[in-house]
Amino acid sequence: MKLVTKSLERAFFGLTDPFVAWLIRNRVRPNTLTTIGALLVVVSAVAFAFGWIRWGGGLLLLSGVVDTFDGQVARKTGQVSKFGAFYDSTLDRVGDGATFIGIAVYLLEAPGVPFRIETAVIGMVAVLSSLLVSYARARAEGLGLDCKVGIVQRAERLLALGVPSLLVGPGPNGIVLQVIVVALAVLSTITVVQRFVYVYQVTEGPGANEPR
Repeated sequence: MKLVTKSLERAFFGLTDPFVAWLIRNRVRPNTLTTIGALLVVVSAVAFAFGWIRWGGGLLLLSGVVDTFDGQVARKTGQVSKFGAFYDSTLDRVGDGATFIGIAVYLLEAPGVPFRIETAVIGMVAVLSSLLVSYARARAEGLGLDCKVGIVQRAERLLALGVPSLLVGPGPNGIVLQVIVVALAVLSTITVVQRFVYVYQVTEGPGANEPR
C-alpha cells in the first residue's frame, strides 16, 4: 500500500511535464537538478533549526518537486546512468537525515516545547527508520527483487512534513512538529517491517523457489 497512489503520480507528472520540457530544451543536466534539490533540502533543514518552520516546509516541498525532475530529464534524454542513480540516492539520504536533525534542533531549543528529550530521541528513530526504508529497497534490488512495498516512502515523508509545516507552522509549543515526527517514526518503522516480511516471503516463504 502506498499513500501516494499511481493516479496521483500521473497527475503530478502531467502538471510538471511542461517544465521538464523547458529544462530539456535548455540542456539542464540531471545531476545538476539532483544537486539543486539536495541544496534546497539542506537549506530547509537550516530553516527548521532556526524556527522558520513555514519556510522550512515550503523549501522541503520544493526540493521534493525538483528531485522528481532529474529522473524525468534523465529518462527523456537518454542520460540515465549508474552514477546518476547512485548520486541521487545518496543525496536523498543526506536530505532525510538533515531534515530530521533540523527539526530536532528546533524542538530542543524552542521555548515552551514539552518532552524535548523524548521527541529528540524519537527524531533519531525517525532518521534511522527512514534510512532503513531506503536501504531495504536498495539491498533487495541488489538481489534482483522489486521492493517498493510499504505505507510510507520518501514522497509520503516529504508531504507529511512539508504540507503541515507550510500551512500551520510548528503549532502551539511545537506540537504539530512533534506529532509529525512521532507519526513518521512509527510509520517508517512499519514500512521497514513490511519490506522485511516481503523479502522473506519472496526468498524463503512458500513457493519461493518457483519460477517467477
